[in-house]
Amino acid sequence: MPVIVVDSELGDSVVGANEPWPDDVKIYQPFETEQILLPDNASCLSVQAFLRMCNLKYEIVQKRNAEDMSPSGRVPFIKCGAFLISELEPLTSFVSNKGITLTGDLDSVQKSDMRAYMSLINTVLANAENYITWADKETFCQVTQVRYGSVHPFPLSWFLTRQKRQRVLKRLNALSWLDKSIEEVYEEVDNCCTALSERLDVNKYFFGDKPTELDAMMFAHIFTILTTPLPSNQFAATIRCYPKLVEHCQRIEKEYFSGNESNNL
Repeated sequence: MPVIVVDSELGDSVVGANEPWPDDVKIYQPFETEQILLPDNASCLSVQAFLRMCNLKYEIVQKRNAEDMSPSGRVPFIKCGAFLISELEPLTSFVSNKGITLTGDLDSVQKSDMRAYMSLINTVLANAENYITWADKETFCQVTQVRYGSVHPFPLSWFLTRQKRQRVLKRLNALSWLDKSIEEVYEEVDNCCTALSERLDVNKYFFGDKPTELDAMMFAHIFTILTTPLPSNQFAATIRCYPKLVEHCQRIEKEYFSGNESNNL
């Protein structure tokens, strides 16, 4: 059976939209215990949270070369029948074409707001995670270098880690993030969390009593930042200054992940 790669440009023309969700859907990601890094862990968890919110079954498959297997070169990616779907945004479009959505009750203005806040998370939190993981020397030496290459023999481990770092730093430089000091990075995170906390306010979720993909994404980043050991605790400490966001994370963990072994936030 041929494999069809799904990306965000396919929109409403996705082949197989009328097919039911299979029972053998697999999420491919790096090894959690010894390999996965902060940014990838957040991406993987956001996909898991979204599928759980949609009540869609999946199985996690851990592969040391999951990144190389992915059609976009990023993790996670999903195998759903004959389809390969990489990352959250294309997945939400793919699922929506099957008539399954978390945003059916939102109007056009709310959907636009949701996309704007998701873009804010990607622009700030995701870039901050990559900065700390790959550009901060202490974190790179003590955590990133050890974990990323741990599943490969030397010198392959050294070469792949160096190659990955060059790609990430090139992207961060293009986005002007390498011009920032670590203090400026945390200031960006602080401002981002202020905006998100104000939007959440006293609501259960960002848009009322039902979660959306924004909630899935927010949960994944907050949970991962709070539970990932790093040489400095400043990243987590910045997040903990926003109890509404932490409580939002805890609420989703309890409601959608309570059957799994969980970490204390």
